[in-house]
Amino acid sequence: MDLESNQAAFQAALSAWYAQAQRPLPWRTEPSLYRTVVSELMAQQTQIKTMLPYFERWMQRFPNFETLAAAPAADVLKHWEGLGYYNRARNLHQLAREYVALDPKPHTREAWLALPGIGPYTSAAIASIALGLPCAVVDGNVVRILARLSDDPRSFKGNAEAVKAFTPLAEALVDPAKPGDHNQAMMELGATVCLKHKPLCTVCPLVEFCQARRQGSQDERPQIERKATVKVEIDRAWVLQNGQLLLHRIPESSGQLAGQYELPRLDQVGRPTAAPRRIATRTRAITHRRIRECIYAVEPTSHNDDSLEWIPLNQLDTITLSGPHRRWI
Repeated sequence: MDLESNQAAFQAALSAWYAQAQRPLPWRTEPSLYRTVVSELMAQQTQIKTMLPYFERWMQRFPNFETLAAAPAADVLKHWEGLGYYNRARNLHQLAREYVALDPKPHTREAWLALPGIGPYTSAAIASIALGLPCAVVDGNVVRILARLSDDPRSFKGNAEAVKAFTPLAEALVDPAKPGDHNQAMMELGATVCLKHKPLCTVCPLVEFCQARRQGSQDERPQIERKATVKVEIDRAWVLQNGQLLLHRIPESSGQLAGQYELPRLDQVGRPTAAPRRIATRTRAITHRRIRECIYAVEPTSHNDDSLEWIPLNQLDTITLSGPHRRWI
């Protein structure tokens, strides 16, 4: 069944499925403009199941734009601790300040695009979900659905190119009567049914529209080139003395992790008097980088690094540590 020529049937099938299958997420059960904005920024680069407890805690501390705008930056970052990509928190904080000061308030997608941290995807989500404007949200989930529905064989150099290519089709399919529900249904379908690996085609509400399913090519769509994996190795120091841990404070000029603490690199703590003893090895992945970090127990020595600070163990909860380092500590 052709997609665009059967637009009404497509929208009806998607809407009926979403009404029954949507997850009861807190920004859906208690919708508001503010909750939509916070959830959309939190969901960038983060899985829903990971962000849920952060969202609930955030809403308790910052229930509206005004409370967030008035909060100290350190408090905002502390409540974001563990979510990563901390520029999202800084942008959300600045957005709240600008939103509170604006008169009139932004009521168009274009007006939201002008606010900190708001790009094409997020502005479309806010405009459609919170303001009821007919614009399409296009992310990796939506690209995957549309590439399979149309069995599009094109190869894309990255996600951004794929999003640009599929945006016209996404815009053509938006249900103007319920654009917010339509966009959330597409995202929900990609997150729970039209999965990247082993899609659940037998329970998909759009299977009759899916060209890739008919051709057996769903596992091959979309064709997006991935960056080559880069391996990174870092040696870290564990320096403990009199109930205090030596930590490195990341400079304010360092972007994402500015102002946060982490275990120092081994070469920051001075030349050890004895061979350091490896006490742990940890691995993690950030986008296409695979990072292996070895942690060595080191005796306290003199150093000339002003970024290193002794933090009492009983005060670790008062500082903002990068998520992996807090878990390791």
